[in-house]
Amino acid sequence: MAGGWSKDGAIQDQIDASVQDAVDRARNQLPKGESISHCEECDNEIPVARRQAVAGVRLCVACQTTLDEANTLCGYNRRGSKDSQLR
Repeated sequence: MAGGWSKDGAIQDQIDASVQDAVDRARNQLPKGESISHCEECDNEIPVARRQAVAGVRLCVACQTTLDEANTLCGYNRRGSKDSQLR
């Protein structure tokens, strides 16, 4: 059911686009290439299990956790309405 000038399914298309953007952004942030043996930040050894589990790993768990916490995103505001900005 569309309202006004929007086509049928426009809201679902917008939701799907938001989800796809988030998936693409997450995939682009995945490490690529060969893992290294020591962390680029603190120079501690990266455990073998982590290097085997995550291809292209460059940081130890502690440094990766710190980086992830610093890089949290609030997301997109596609609607631009006041209500969506308050959530």
